[in-house]
Amino acid sequence: MGILSSLQPQNVFRFFEELCAIPHGSHNTKAISDYLVAFAESRRLKYRQDELNNVIIWKAPTAGYENAPTVMLQGHMDMVAEKDADCPKDMEKEGLDLFVEGDLVGARGTTLGGDDGIAVAMALAILDDDSIPHAPLECLFTVDEEVGMLGARGLDASDLTAKYLLNIDSEEEKVLTVSCAGSTRAVCTLPVSRAAYDGTVCELTVDGLMGGHSGEEIHKGRANANILMGRALTALSNVTETRLVTVTGGAKDNAIPRDARALVAVKDFGAAQAAAKALGDALSNEYRTADPDIRVSLKPTDSELVALDADSTRRVAAFLFCAPNGVQMMSAEVPGLVQTSLNLGRVYTEGDSVVGWFMIRSSVNSQAAETTEKVITLTKALGGTVDIPASYSAWQYRPDSHLRDVMVEAFRAVYGEEPKVAALHAGLECGILSGKMPDLDCISFGPDLTNIHTPRERLHIASTERTWQLALETLRRLK
Repeated sequence: MGILSSLQPQNVFRFFEELCAIPHGSHNTKAISDYLVAFAESRRLKYRQDELNNVIIWKAPTAGYENAPTVMLQGHMDMVAEKDADCPKDMEKEGLDLFVEGDLVGARGTTLGGDDGIAVAMALAILDDDSIPHAPLECLFTVDEEVGMLGARGLDASDLTAKYLLNIDSEEEKVLTVSCAGSTRAVCTLPVSRAAYDGTVCELTVDGLMGGHSGEEIHKGRANANILMGRALTALSNVTETRLVTVTGGAKDNAIPRDARALVAVKDFGAAQAAAKALGDALSNEYRTADPDIRVSLKPTDSELVALDADSTRRVAAFLFCAPNGVQMMSAEVPGLVQTSLNLGRVYTEGDSVVGWFMIRSSVNSQAAETTEKVITLTKALGGTVDIPASYSAWQYRPDSHLRDVMVEAFRAVYGEEPKVAALHAGLECGILSGKMPDLDCISFGPDLTNIHTPRERLHIASTERTWQLALETLRRLK
């Protein structure tokens, strides 16, 4: 008997345990994709497996639903494969060691992959049970969602006809997500030149910031260390001749940077140090609530690197100081929702260039394009170039949504209360899929999952059962 065999809903947890026995971290999805193909073949269900390992499985409607619009059930098959430092498991080759503790399912020493294995398990349980009433089904299982939604982005949707999409990739029960931001990555490269300069070489540091997720926490008023570095370079240049040597800040474009460091050469160290202290005092006051531990420091150091010339220093400082950043517009339709934002998440010196990475988010595609154009215009004006390595469409809020109306009624029937209807300023595959299928009416939901992407990830059992009942009641009502 399986570790999860006594849990309800039994079929959902049976398939989830089978999935957990197959290694399926991002970029390692061939085995789990083949498992889904074998599932479809053994039940004589139509399927398609593409070159990326995405899998679509179709199932005909049950009696009484022959004329109902097609419903898509969707989730991603890859997981974030993280483990504790002392865990010996090879997650490329070995399955997970599951355990049950009270109302929780976990995996010893590793992530669990409830994000998003529970979606795959629920869809398989529906496909496996001929007694569940439903419209025509298209069950889409995508790969590599956790590393840029690569499966959804590369999907050929030309043979998909669904009108409604149930995306089971949310981690908070009783929340129906009805919108998410699209995303654009913009990589800005400023060419720089170097020239010998006789000044005091110093390390300029901006640190102590809180940082955070560039989508979910961009509205909290926290400072961006890269933007503050531009302000610091400008402050020094205003009081003494200054040359930049190198600059670096942030680790990921989707995280608000917590620190930035630069090597600079200054003519008058005393004046520069006073300017750095004055800026630090000003920032401590400006961000005393949202980011109270900001520090700005300047101290002499040694470096054999040749400094940038005056023009290159000016252009880099201007780029960092003047770059648009943070919340650009709030939604007028969804109270409290950030509609458009951007984050200068990474800056680094690479050879004869300074490179900056922006993550631009918006739930309105035209506004995302406008914000991207601002970044391009600024960079070009400063003599640089911009590359767009990735972009995907927003899932825009629908004022009129039949699926939302049906699911709210289904929620009331299952829970006896009202759901929370929410929008995200972060990404879901609904954005990409609705971009490929413009008439698709989408909702994202799921059971409680805590501490995802860490070895403390836990799937809540009772929440999973209630979410399963919500999925079945929604399918029953979609005639």
